[in-house]
Amino acid sequence: MRPRLLIIELWGLGDLIIATPFLRAAVARFDVTLLAKPYALDLQPRFWPRIKVLPFTAPWTAFRGKYQVWRWPILEMLRLQARLAAEKFDFGFSARWDPREHLLLKFAGVAERIGFPRTGSSIFLTKPLARPPPDAHRYESWRAGGQALGIELPSRDRLPPAPKPGRKIILIHTGARLPARVWPLENWRTLALHLRQKNYSVQIVCDAGQEDWWKKNGETGVACPRTVTALLSLIDRAGALLGNDSGPGHLAALCGVPTFTIFGPQLAEWFAPLHPDSEWIEGRACPYKPCSDYCSFSKPFCIQDLTEIEVWTRLEPFIQKWIPSSLPASVPAHGLS
Repeated sequence: MRPRLLIIELWGLGDLIIATPFLRAAVARFDVTLLAKPYALDLQPRFWPRIKVLPFTAPWTAFRGKYQVWRWPILEMLRLQARLAAEKFDFGFSARWDPREHLLLKFAGVAERIGFPRTGSSIFLTKPLARPPPDAHRYESWRAGGQALGIELPSRDRLPPAPKPGRKIILIHTGARLPARVWPLENWRTLALHLRQKNYSVQIVCDAGQEDWWKKNGETGVACPRTVTALLSLIDRAGALLGNDSGPGHLAALCGVPTFTIFGPQLAEWFAPLHPDSEWIEGRACPYKPCSDYCSFSKPFCIQDLTEIEVWTRLEPFIQKWIPSSLPASVPAHGLS
């Protein structure tokens, strides 16, 4: 009987995608259970069919009100703790230096608890690990956890990519979990017009809160997927994805689609999509960067002050590499001349 391993990844879609190489490798040695947000159930059949997913939305991962403990679903959390304890896990790992997840491993009765301690949380761990260097990509935390569990993962530049799709549709995804990571919608609209004038096929995809804006600005065919499964169906038609620092870019990269990301408050060296052909542009410098949830200024100028011209200068070679246009590059474009 193989040892039982509990993996905790309770945060964003992008974080879960970055964990995927680890999850795929772990099933060779362990019976793996993943505790993650409910959209992991959409990913499981396609990307980790041998992994058991337990859906759970941790209250401390909310954008607002995460520290209002009196509003936490205590009964649901107690039922989860009892369910995990009944599984009698041999090993547990959290790749985030989060004392709440370490405490959860302890409450779940996991025999060997592996993680990166913070603010004294080593008391909940049986095998505390040294954190990767400060400038390391988030994937390196999963590599370090893999080494502790006897799982060898390749370096980021040697990860085998999915086959490139060779399609001609450019997907522009304008959403992000946090408002501070969103390039202005008017800028995305100008960019889409520019690409269409160069005879590229563009599909706009957005978050629910952006849908009305796009329709009021003439984008009648805008797509607003409500599930990860619906988002995957759009990505499967794309030859490239352009977007903010958000989960859809990571998901596209996992599917083999080359991505171009506009970074703002976060660092590309931490969160660049795991695809060898991923490219990006960095936002403006800021003394508070990197930021997690909130901007210290009246607006996130790190991303909002990036101009269409600056983005297009970096983006144009990327587009020409993956999706050649049928029109010459000299064709004028609205708003970018």
